[in-house]
Amino acid sequence: MVAGSSVTVSLDGVRDKNLMQLKRLNSVLFPVRYNDKYYADALASNEFTKLAYHSDICVGSIACRLEKKKDGAVRVYIMTLGVLAPYRGLGTKLLNHVIDLSSKENIGEIYLHVQTNNEDAINFYKKFGFEITETIQNYYKRITPPDCYVVTKYIGQPQSIVGKNDVTNGGCCDFAVKENR
Repeated sequence: MVAGSSVTVSLDGVRDKNLMQLKRLNSVLFPVRYNDKYYADALASNEFTKLAYHSDICVGSIACRLEKKKDGAVRVYIMTLGVLAPYRGLGTKLLNHVIDLSSKENIGEIYLHVQTNNEDAINFYKKFGFEITETIQNYYKRITPPDCYVVTKYIGQPQSIVGKNDVTNGGCCDFAVKENR
């Protein structure tokens, strides 16, 4: 980025008309192909799933699913969080959006799965107050190691973190940084 230049960064909701952008981005960022249920859940979560744009170019996303717990409370599951490598700082903006929205909606829990060897993702989420709450053996079928952590944030007060140069791709062990090679 050139000093003094103005760059527009924005978040936009995922809808039927721009769902293809999420699909394209996921195909670049993650080594798996997501099924129709993933995209239906992303659409159904409304404001909890966002695309991140840098100068009108889609460079990242966060896709969530809203889940009802046995006690009737709603929690947010982060299915994926991914940002192209040159735009990593936008991951902070995407995650803060979900944390702030959860707080406003009185949702007390956000969680995701992270592969146990993904230290960048674990450290990223810890900066936002997430904690490892469980280890699941053999969670993943086609990647090594197959184990994951459940990483959870319990929300009491609104919290946001402003950060630069963070690694901001994660969710469901789908923590990807796409390097330009």
